[in-house]
This record gives sequence, structure tokens and C-alpha cells, in this order.
Amino acid sequence: QVQLVESGGGLVQPGGSLRLSCAASGSIISIYTMGWYRQAPGKQRELVASITVGGSTNYADSVKGRFTISRDNPKNTVYLQMNSLKPEDTAVYYCNADIKTGAFIRRDYWGQGTQVTVSS
Repeated sequence: QVQLVESGGGLVQPGGSLRLSCAASGSIISIYTMGWYRQAPGKQRELVASITVGGSTNYADSVKGRFTISRDNPKNTVYLQMNSLKPEDTAVYYCNADIKTGAFIRRDYWGQGTQVTVSS
């Protein structure tokens, strides 16, 4: 059984920072690409950032220069450092990982989500 657990969300003022973490646990053979998505009320889920096992990154245009994605492979953990936060960053943030399990099945897994609210 594989689970992804996010942490680090909360309420911050515009211009502030947050660091999200997501740890994968269970019967894991390999983790390939990991990423962060977000979903605001009334809108579809969108990709924020992703990172390959080799460290290649991809960012949404709206967060380039402000957010940084990283990973710690021995800990099966991915991070999202969010700086210069704006009200439009407010959303539920979801961790995603492409994982091969102990049953040799490879598919995407999702965390439960963590709320990020940017407001004065």
C-alpha cells in the first residue's frame, strides 16, 4: 500500500513564504517524476511544478522565479518552496508521484491535499 502525505500549508500574508513537503510511504520499488498541482474553488486542477528523478524541473509560468521544487530521493520526499506569495496562489495543493510498487505496477498516486491561503 502506497500513500502520499502532504504538510506545510497554512495562512500567510501576501509576500510571505511557505514550504510544502510530501512524503511517500509503503511498498515502493521506484519513484519517477514527482510534482505539485493546485486547485482553486471553481477551477480545474493545474500543474504547478514537477521534477524528474534526475532533477530536471518544470514550472507553470505563473510561479516561475517564485517557487522552487526539489526532492530527496532516499527519503521519498518532494518539496515546494513558495516565496513572494500572491492572493492568486490560494488553492488546495496536491502532491503527485509516478510510482512503481512492490507489485510491479506503475501509476500515479495523489496526496489528500493541503490548503494554502494568501490573504491580508
